[in-house]
Amino acid sequence: MLLCAIPRIGKTVRFLVNLSSSCAVRTADFIEESNTHDCNYVELQRRMQNYATSGHFSIALEALNSMRNVHGKPTVYDYNALMYCYFKSRNVLLEVLVEVYLGMKRFGPVPNASTFNTLLNGMLSLGNLKDAFFIAEEMCGSGFVPTFSMLSKTLKKSLEVGSLDNSLGVFELMLRLEYFPTEHTFNLLISMLIKAGMFRAAYSVFSVLLGKGYFCSVYSYNLILWAFCRSGQICTALELFCLMKKKGVIQNVCSYSALVYGFGREGLEKDLFHCLDVMQSDGCKPNVRTYTIIIKFLCDAGRIEEALEYLGRMEREGCDPDLITYNVILRELCHQDRVGEISKLVQVIDQKGFAPNPYTFAAFAGGMLKVGKIGIAQKLLLDVISSGCCTLDVAVYNIYFNCLCCENRSREALSLLKSMTEGGFLPSSVSYNTILKGFCRENSIEEALELFDRFEWVTNGPDVVSFNTILSAACKQCKSSVIQRILFRMECEGVELNVVSSMCLIRYFCTVGKFSECLKIVEYMMCNGSCLTIITFNMLLDKLCKNGLLGTAHRIFKYLRNTGHAPDTTTYNILIHSSIRERNNMLLGQLFREMYSQGLKPDGYTYGSLISGLCREGRISVALQLRDQMLGNGLTPGIAIYNTLLGAMFKSSKVYDITSLLKTMVMEGCQPDEVTFEILNQAMSKGWVKKYPKLQNF
Repeated sequence: MLLCAIPRIGKTVRFLVNLSSSCAVRTADFIEESNTHDCNYVELQRRMQNYATSGHFSIALEALNSMRNVHGKPTVYDYNALMYCYFKSRNVLLEVLVEVYLGMKRFGPVPNASTFNTLLNGMLSLGNLKDAFFIAEEMCGSGFVPTFSMLSKTLKKSLEVGSLDNSLGVFELMLRLEYFPTEHTFNLLISMLIKAGMFRAAYSVFSVLLGKGYFCSVYSYNLILWAFCRSGQICTALELFCLMKKKGVIQNVCSYSALVYGFGREGLEKDLFHCLDVMQSDGCKPNVRTYTIIIKFLCDAGRIEEALEYLGRMEREGCDPDLITYNVILRELCHQDRVGEISKLVQVIDQKGFAPNPYTFAAFAGGMLKVGKIGIAQKLLLDVISSGCCTLDVAVYNIYFNCLCCENRSREALSLLKSMTEGGFLPSSVSYNTILKGFCRENSIEEALELFDRFEWVTNGPDVVSFNTILSAACKQCKSSVIQRILFRMECEGVELNVVSSMCLIRYFCTVGKFSECLKIVEYMMCNGSCLTIITFNMLLDKLCKNGLLGTAHRIFKYLRNTGHAPDTTTYNILIHSSIRERNNMLLGQLFREMYSQGLKPDGYTYGSLISGLCREGRISVALQLRDQMLGNGLTPGIAIYNTLLGAMFKSSKVYDITSLLKTMVMEGCQPDEVTFEILNQAMSKGWVKKYPKLQNF
């Protein structure tokens, strides 16, 4: 800001008192030969104003200084006239006006209200909003009060140019003066804060005005409602919704739609549909946006039949779906590969007179890509791109790049990206990351690293997804040198490991047996507030157990459980299986007690581990009882459990039991596999068929 940058020192200000001889020489051609000291005051005023209006500030300033020969002159009004006329010239150097203002503050005449208003108006007309705000604050500090219209104009212009800091500063100044912005300006400020992700700040601004008795319209409330619902703060949104009723503000369809969206975002299905019922009982009819939110919620859950029912309901109620609604349904139909219904929907879209937009193509191609129909997606996009029927955005091109990369045509995707970029196409980080992933999928990590350095990244360089793309591939392929290079680069560029990066490293260190390094990553995640997913948690325990580190695995299990990580049945199965293998019966009993206390029940794998352990100890009858218990709990033993029992019976020469178990197995619909027949072949090779001919039937 210019005024803040000007040093307020005596040497700068003395320029106003004594002009240098060089300045006098520069202005000699413009000033009459007669001595200006002899000119009368009125003539000097006229000259000063004319020169200032023409943009010749130094000459105008010379005329102003000549007024000092007249007693009591120049006055503050002369200085104000100089500034006013100079602003009219539209060829203004703010530096010289700053010097004049600072000189007035130090040497006089003292600036008055007109001085500040002139500067404020002039700076606003030039669009110098930061200096305008500074002058407004200086005005208040000097005992004068800026007008409401002046500050309102400053706030509005600051918002229009997107200057959030300046806007907040002006808003705070207005509040100190008990000025309230107009509703339009206030809503602009709220919208800008929300767009910047400053939801709490937006609510704070809203609350301050509300506390001062300012009446906020339903439009203002809706802005905050949507902000909270979009950011996952549905409880706060619900409180605000109730406050609207208390304040006498009548909620409209936009208010209810915000809550419907918020409940859907959090997966609160009952609340979502209850809100819809309340909305209709209050006489508020859902609109296309409301229904589209519900349809998207159902489609995201894979419930396409219910989504189609709501589509029919919309039409019956006279609420015509728009292209966004159809795009949402089209996407889910593609995800479910329902070709016939896709064709019908495309016909409906055409009959309604809608022209497919980039989102339509993205929905169709993205859906086809997800179900593995890469060729269809690729052909569609190629036809659309070649025809030039509509302007496609970068998201559609990214899907096309992905199609090529999924077919191991990453180099073709890269070549296309280069040629498009030369033609003015602006790739996004997703474009580059897609191609990097393609090269990594083709095991060309070294080439991916070269591209990583050569790409002209749109923002401040590669993002964490870019690093994770190469890091993930390097970890899967156990390329330690590449992993080290990526981690070093991330550290240099200040990119922190996120959950994905950490999970990749944990899997890698587990695979190569570097458990101490693995535990360091876990500790790093815990210190940074990141949570291990249950899949990674179980993988870590499994690797430790398979390497004979049951004690370490159990200690980590207890630590993570005590820090809020909820184990699942698979977690207990890993530890139970290892405890059985190591014959640690004390730990085995403890794990079962904890498992039941957590509300978890043994599954087929749990019973399989226990039956296997009992069979190894020759306790076949107990193992059979456990199998019966398994059946009683509604679990069907798999062929692996039966083979375990048959193998143990064979070793114990319990041929009759084998025959009985085989009958039971067949009756339960469990078909023998290669292992089963191998056990029977071994029995036959020992001559058991002659003694027990029924075995031959199997």
